[in-house]
Amino acid sequence: MSQESSSPVSSESARTAVVTGASSGIGAATVRTLTAAGWTVFALARREAKLNALASETGCTPIVTDITDEESTQAAVDRILAAGPVKALVNCAGGAIGKDPVATANLDDWRAMYELNVLGTLRITQKLLPALKESSGSVLVISSTAGIEPYEGGAGYCASKFAERVMARVLRLELIGEPVRVIDIAPGMVHTDEFSVKRFHGDAAKAEAVYAGVPDPLKAEDIAECVRWALEQPDTVDVDQIVVRPRAEGSYTKVYRQA
Repeated sequence: MSQESSSPVSSESARTAVVTGASSGIGAATVRTLTAAGWTVFALARREAKLNALASETGCTPIVTDITDEESTQAAVDRILAAGPVKALVNCAGGAIGKDPVATANLDDWRAMYELNVLGTLRITQKLLPALKESSGSVLVISSTAGIEPYEGGAGYCASKFAERVMARVLRLELIGEPVRVIDIAPGMVHTDEFSVKRFHGDAAKAEAVYAGVPDPLKAEDIAECVRWALEQPDTVDVDQIVVRPRAEGSYTKVYRQA
């Protein structure tokens, strides 16, 4: 019998995950991967049509949620907790807006990134933390290598991801002795349909230039598999951090591109 069998909720009885940012990219891929692995998943995002399509495909439970809004987030959490124990929170919601130098950066872009990447993650983590303690659960954050190595034009996004990573690290320290794991997965270059398009305010040409010539950038499914693997380790094994990049990327400024 495992050490976790005496917990209020055992590992085997609470394979329920909450995934934010579930309507696209890494979030949607994570929903697909976890449901395929037998998890019950609550999929949270703002776009109802995309969530409903994902629910039809995977069997997840869609909940239209804006984690930058207190009332919306609380309503989602109330619905989730009413359904039973929660084993994992996967914080995928996030994004980059703009790539301007500090001297000319748009304050609203920075504010939006902090609201989503930092405060949104904090808000839903705080609300689900008591339930995760009861289930010997996990808080997992999808941060970014932008939170490890800054680059020109990325100050706002890098700063928000530094903050998100530090929040996860401090939470890990603060929960020592508590039955909760805190996991940080920091992806490098991942080619998704929307990330760079949103960053460049819909400019598809600029978005595609990010990946031009790079052989085999990561896919959202690669990060989703990291999520599944980390969550399915024994409850006593905390994967503190995973840094994952495509083979062609040594760092943000050292990327191999084919001619």
